[in-house]
Amino acid sequence: MWAVAAVFAAIASMFRDFGVAEYLIQEKDLTRDKLRAALGVNIAVSWAMAALLFLGSGLVARFYAEPGVGDVMRVQALNFVLIPFGAVTLACFRRDLHWPPIFYASILSNVTSVTVAVVLAFLGHGYMSLAWSSVSGVAMSVAVATIARPKDVPLLPGIRGVRRVIRFGTHLTSVYLLGQLGKSAPDLVIGKVLGVAPVGFFSRANGLGELFNRLVLKGAFPVCLPYFAREAREGKDVRTGYLRAVAYLTVIGWPSFLFLAAMAYPAIRILYGPQWLASVPLARILCGAAAVSVVYLLATEVLIARGDAAIANYVQAVTQVARIAGIVFVVPFGLDGACWGLFGAAFFGAFAAQRALRLRIGLTLAKTAAACAPSAIVALVSAAPAVLYALFGVIDERNFAYVAVGLGVTFGILWLVSVRLVGHPLWNEICAFVARRRTQEQQA
Repeated sequence: MWAVAAVFAAIASMFRDFGVAEYLIQEKDLTRDKLRAALGVNIAVSWAMAALLFLGSGLVARFYAEPGVGDVMRVQALNFVLIPFGAVTLACFRRDLHWPPIFYASILSNVTSVTVAVVLAFLGHGYMSLAWSSVSGVAMSVAVATIARPKDVPLLPGIRGVRRVIRFGTHLTSVYLLGQLGKSAPDLVIGKVLGVAPVGFFSRANGLGELFNRLVLKGAFPVCLPYFAREAREGKDVRTGYLRAVAYLTVIGWPSFLFLAAMAYPAIRILYGPQWLASVPLARILCGAAAVSVVYLLATEVLIARGDAAIANYVQAVTQVARIAGIVFVVPFGLDGACWGLFGAAFFGAFAAQRALRLRIGLTLAKTAAACAPSAIVALVSAAPAVLYALFGVIDERNFAYVAVGLGVTFGILWLVSVRLVGHPLWNEICAFVARRRTQEQQA
């Protein structure tokens, strides 16, 4: 129920945001009137999406023959009512690269959301515990943003400059809407063709890849767009920053996906329980698709930062049409076929992104490959024990926990050693971080 309802909320959120944050980040002369106009547009669009979710919940519930889907959608509509009152403030913090308030808002929001979900689930509220946990998390984020709000950020909306916000938002909405449609297509198609239960197995398999999104991308994406935009405004070569970001993402993503693919059994067993072990072969395929996609995850961000919204739309269109076509044509072959369709679609998306980056910023495939080469070595070295054990060893109910812990520790050690030996740029960041921590401890 939650997985299907979340798809519609995610699609609505693409309209809700309407590119307001991106508008504020890239705007060179940000006045109070423009801030009020952005807030006004955000409220109008977000509340309209809340009304659509609430009023359309009954139709969606009847379409899937699941009343619970409608219940979840009505609760999720509350998120859309609350979000605008923190979105503009958080966007201003991103524009100024001022991260502490965003960090506290994110941490407190996640802690609140998890706490509410666990408590309500323990009390027997089932899938509705997830719905109410999302509302509580949003409410906490808005509260933190309101408390930390700078004096020059208005509380009330305005209409002067609204047209400029709408024009910009129209371009950005299409970019992110296409992305969300492609991301949501598997759940929608599988839910309709194969039923609601297979959606659960697919979601659990996809959840391993989502760990990377939550632990790494959730922190990287808010930083990259304002960073690329600042580089573009200052007339610098954005290729340098982009390739550095790709190197960082792949040296974390490729080893992680390879390790998770090999250790899919213990990972699924530990995270979700024995009833979801049918997701193991699906998770391995989806980890492969994620490894292909991670190279170009920031392509759209760098294009938007340069003002190439039309090209960003093209990249998203090709990528997401490939995803939708890949799953629609092979879903009749079952969940395995759907996952292989997404794996193939990842290569089409990578081709489109690389072509666009070559045309707009002169980034060749050779330069991209050179930036990723050290990451490939790190992935092969660090995940080798897990891959070999998965191929020649035995993982079952008797030893899955021991295997996960032992190979997990081995993976972490080999990852650090290989990052150091290949001279990966991330090693310098790790050393700088450790040095700063030592300095802070000495000063304390």
